[in-house]
Amino acid sequence: MRLLALALLLVSAIAFADAPRWLALAADGLHDPASPAIGLLQEPREALGTLPPDTAGNQVSWVEALQRGLIQPRSAILPETKVNLRTTDVLLKNTGEMPMVRFPHRQHTAWLDCTNCHDELFQQKAGATRINMFLILQGEKCGLCHGAVAFPLTECKRCHSVERGSPEHQAFNGTLVLERPAR
Repeated sequence: MRLLALALLLVSAIAFADAPRWLALAADGLHDPASPAIGLLQEPREALGTLPPDTAGNQVSWVEALQRGLIQPRSAILPETKVNLRTTDVLLKNTGEMPMVRFPHRQHTAWLDCTNCHDELFQQKAGATRINMFLILQGEKCGLCHGAVAFPLTECKRCHSVERGSPEHQAFNGTLVLERPAR
């Protein structure tokens, strides 16, 4: 089952790599080209073409666009929600043979209020949440956004970025781990 999910993910990545950057709405296979609404909708090239390019997903570097002030996303739907921009990183060490995962709170809390993920998807207590690639590939945990609205799961090194023994790994020096070994 895991191999099948991984194979499908890789095939879709290869197919996407050959696809044009953005298809016109009338040619994307999702919108009805005969609909009178097609002329009212903004074309993806017009909406996304001025944003910093990326090599994956919808071809936009959303974090760079945010950092450069090109977009101003709402981090909460309700105006009374107090947004907590958290700048700490968490190192997830139980990644088998893959490099460890550095989870950057800053990039996530700039987009989302903490309550979007805590405590339903992720418990705030270290070791209380079971996270693994099988769950993520099934659209759970990180996979709820990554692969749907954030960069796709085929971009392994964007998450699995910390080599054991590297200066970045040593800089964490005792950081909490949010997962426990699989049993």
